[in-house]
Amino acid sequence: MKTATVRDLRNHFADVAKWIEHGEPVTITRNGTPFATLAPAKAAKPRKVDWAARLKAFPPVGKGMSKEATEKLWSDLRD
Repeated sequence: MKTATVRDLRNHFADVAKWIEHGEPVTITRNGTPFATLAPAKAAKPRKVDWAARLKAFPPVGKGMSKEATEKLWSDLRD
């Protein structure tokens, strides 16, 4: 684990931020005493989507529509 002083943060924050971006936690010290730790944020876990349930919830457009209603829908969309 790397360490940085408050002065390092104030004067060279970009360098310290690069350490954190590369996954290195940084302990912040004041007068030689550690008082905080900066660590990379944890990536959000991707949500698992139940596509089968979502598709059942939304029936396809046009299913059960008459041919005239379908033609009207398409003509309205084109215009």
